[in-house]
Amino acid sequence: MTRLGLHCSHEQIHPARLLDAVIRAEQAGFDAAMASDHFAPWSRRQGHSGYVWSWLGAAMQATGLPYGVVNAPGQRYHPAIVAQAIGTLSAMYPGRFWAALGTGENANEHITGDVWPRKPVRSARLRECVDVIRALLAGEEVSHDGLVTVDRARVWTRPDTPVDLFGAAVTEATAAWCADWADGLITVNAPVAHLRRMVAAYRDAGGRGRLVLQVHLSWAPDEAQAEAIAHDQWRTNIFAPPVAWDLATPEHFDIVADEVTVEQVRRTVDVSADLSRHVDQLAEYIALGFDEIFLHHVGQEQVAFIDAFGTEVLPKLRTT
Repeated sequence: MTRLGLHCSHEQIHPARLLDAVIRAEQAGFDAAMASDHFAPWSRRQGHSGYVWSWLGAAMQATGLPYGVVNAPGQRYHPAIVAQAIGTLSAMYPGRFWAALGTGENANEHITGDVWPRKPVRSARLRECVDVIRALLAGEEVSHDGLVTVDRARVWTRPDTPVDLFGAAVTEATAAWCADWADGLITVNAPVAHLRRMVAAYRDAGGRGRLVLQVHLSWAPDEAQAEAIAHDQWRTNIFAPPVAWDLATPEHFDIVADEVTVEQVRRTVDVSADLSRHVDQLAEYIALGFDEIFLHHVGQEQVAFIDAFGTEVLPKLRTT
């Protein structure tokens, strides 16, 4: 059965309120949670960006849910620090944590002052980071000289069992590339035909493990309200790569999104006041073979969404 979880968007919600939300989600019947790892929001209107690793420790203590996080090692994060963070959480909460690794976005990584590399360089850097992180989690002492440098690093506190490291991808080419090293694939909602090709690209290249989908959606009791929420909070997030990868600040995103319409947002966010339409859309994603689906209501108020989906959506999906 597909696991249905809550996506916790640190760019949009104060971490204390986000902790309350994930506790409520567990009570409402959500199976799992995942969280974003950003230094900056996508828009000044979103207005938050808490440090996810601090929050994960609190959330995993406060609930019994399994958690995941999407992280970009190599620039803002040294891979040895990422390995240490993964090792500590996984040792404290065995079997309840996974991490997805991606090449990141300039909006978060430019803070180091280093040059934002071209995509092929970022991919090569990520591949080096994956090998470093795996070796450290296996208990090896690691020295490495390449696009990242590591000098005699060892992670002393580690989990007893291996931690899944997923590949994060939004294109078929990246999904196929992840198959070489990842324990599973995570992507975001898109037209069903595109998602089917993403899954095929990963599996046909030898990709193993679980398939995970993050779904951006907007629900409110009134259709106009659901549209207004999506347009206010998520219109800066509709742009295809390389725009989303390369812009540097929330102000940049706000400027390029100034003329974005509600209809354009609806191509990226599943918007509806009708809970049965959300059930049908999510059932289509389940039919593609996704093992875990994380629901991201793009509004900043989470309580009504959690309660409504916990009562009316999740039970119906579990019986389909």
